Amino acid sequence: MFSRGSNSDPSLPKPPSPPGALPSAGPSVGNGRASPFGAATTMGTSVIGTDLAILGEKITIISQNKLQIDGDIRGDVTGKQVVIGEEGSVVGTVCAEQIEVRGGVRGAIKAASVMLHPTSVVEGDIFHQTLSISEGAQFDGRVRRAKDAAEITPNLDVSSYPVSSSQQVG
Repeated sequence: MFSRGSNSDPSLPKPPSPPGALPSAGPSVGNGRASPFGAATTMGTSVIGTDLAILGEKITIISQNKLQIDGDIRGDVTGKQVVIGEEGSVVGTVCAEQIEVRGGVRGAIKAASVMLHPTSVVEGDIFHQTLSISEGAQFDGRVRRAKDAAEITPNLDVSSYPVSSSQQVG
């Protein structure tokens, strides 16, 4: 009646997956392997917390969705939507469809929509389609409205970025 071993009886239902379980196979990512995390469009917000600093040469952080930066980044940031929190800072280029700055940026900002909040401190050029600068925001640089949308369109294709042999995994 009861036996050990694999249960291959098709008439028995599969046990339900626990809530929050990851799918066993998802879409392919830049390295050609299936992502265990599912499609990027189903994910929420990625957060770089106040306790995290990312430092290095030629670093590019790419987010397929919303990225909240509350820590320190020394490198370029690319995403669909990037929010730099009051305690966050980026030294490098920030490129996204939409960028909100509440903290600091030292470098170029490129986005269709850029919003500088009263607590923001920006040192660098802003390339945009729409720009909002709140009273109290500190800005030192040039502002240019992009003539061509391609100038400010973020490159979210991870496979199009060069990978050195020392960065390859597996």
